[in-house]
Amino acid sequence: MIEELNEEYMRLAIKQARKNISNLDGGPFGACIVKDSEILAVARNLVLVRDATSHAEINAIRAASRRMKSFDLSGCVIYSTTEPCPMCFSAIHWARISMIVYGTAIVDVKKLGFNELTISNEKMKDIGNSNIKIIPGFLLEECASILKEWDSLGSKVFY
Repeated sequence: MIEELNEEYMRLAIKQARKNISNLDGGPFGACIVKDSEILAVARNLVLVRDATSHAEINAIRAASRRMKSFDLSGCVIYSTTEPCPMCFSAIHWARISMIVYGTAIVDVKKLGFNELTISNEKMKDIGNSNIKIIPGFLLEECASILKEWDSLGSKVFY
């Protein structure tokens, strides 16, 4: 069973994303994976200290899979401060996560200069015939505030 939306889980993702405002280990993105009201993983983007695949969602999937001792995260919900990119959507699909809940959209970060492929999750879902439930715009103002903070920084790296 997929659980009800919970602001606490998105706020954990937001807290992770805010860490990158001060230390710039990656972009202003965070994710949290939950199953049956149990938090399995909370992660942030670490692209600049690890590799190009170290998006918050990928890091959260890796941690949740280790915790569950399985690639199969059926019944899980992932909260992401920004709409997952096509790579992350694919990983979410392959991990069998049941629902994506996100704040800001891919187009919002593209406007800030990130090297985004502007293929929405809905488009990916349709093209791939995926059954993932997608909830956009959750805690939108709080998620957008992270992007505003990021945008106000003087020197930052876009990838």
